[in-house]
Amino acid sequence: MSEFDTQKGKYVTFQSGSEYFGLKIQYVNEIIVFQEITEIPESEDYIKGLINLRGKIIPVIDVRLRFKQEPFEYNDRTCIIVINVNNLVVGLIVEKIAEVVEIQEENILPSPTIGRADKSQNKYVYAIGKVGDEVKLLLDPDKLLNDEDLNVIEQASEQALEEEGE
Repeated sequence: MSEFDTQKGKYVTFQSGSEYFGLKIQYVNEIIVFQEITEIPESEDYIKGLINLRGKIIPVIDVRLRFKQEPFEYNDRTCIIVINVNNLVVGLIVEKIAEVVEIQEENILPSPTIGRADKSQNKYVYAIGKVGDEVKLLLDPDKLLNDEDLNVIEQASEQALEEEGE
């Protein structure tokens, strides 16, 4: 059985506001405790800045701000989910990790669009996963960052590396 087979259908779930979100486990590199962030000037409010993870500079975004939810105070339960999307490693700041769940194919439903147009997080959600009586909103990590964000992050990362090298 390949590593992919054992990961199939597995999602890391986390809480943001009153809702639970799921990310396919194959995107997740690791989950780390919250750490100090170097801010990037002139970036969107949800791009919190850069962290140094074992010598690698990684941009971090605040998921709640990205979803236009109320900001929250970071505390000892705040985590950073380090994901790999399109060869870009990004940290997602989340309130708290819930669990790793397995969601069977038949329990994954397309995201309903009716009456939820007001929720900005919907554009990042590609499906809904049923886990027992609960519902997890399944995220498309590709959509969390837009091209403009990527440019800002890339420039800031290069600058941070240059400053470290001086």
